[in-house]
Amino acid sequence: MFTGIVEAVGRVRTSTPSGDGVRIRVDPASLDVTDTKVGDSIAVDGCCLTVVSREGGALGFDVSAETVRCTTGFAAGSRVNLERALRVGDLLGGHLISGHVDGTGRVALFAAVENHAHGSWRLDVDAPEALAPLIAAKGSIAVAGVSLTVNAVEGSRFAVNLIPHTLAATTLGELAVGKRVNLEVDTVARYVARLREFDR
Repeated sequence: MFTGIVEAVGRVRTSTPSGDGVRIRVDPASLDVTDTKVGDSIAVDGCCLTVVSREGGALGFDVSAETVRCTTGFAAGSRVNLERALRVGDLLGGHLISGHVDGTGRVALFAAVENHAHGSWRLDVDAPEALAPLIAAKGSIAVAGVSLTVNAVEGSRFAVNLIPHTLAATTLGELAVGKRVNLEVDTVARYVARLREFDR
């Protein structure tokens, strides 16, 4: 489990075919990986991946074909948000995130909020239609592994507010209209939707 509070922004050094998926090597940058070992879980752009190697300062991960299919992928050179798995006793600053990406959305608007004293930006994302019913105003959503509060929803489009710290501490400050982002809906919403299927 994760919280959506990004600890560092790393970079994918290499991404090479491996079976029906890919193997990636990620530079962890400022992420403290002193006690990270093979078998540990790390959220990479919101996707829970298992460390399979440590070499040359980089962390190796095997990414399955299914994971590649439902995420934005892990192209060599791309910058990625990183978070170590939640430990008992850690602060839960965001919301509980499984690291199981539900799909990708597309940025529809990314613009500074006018007359905002602290420099916040508005981000609108078009979510897949299948995920839209699971996104609610004032609810939580993870965008590229970042825990955010939904400000508004209209159809399959939702809006969030990004404060300067979030823009500086994550990759979200690099977004642009048309860019795809990993989405994970709130776990509670997912189970409520599943339960409703059996009430019909």
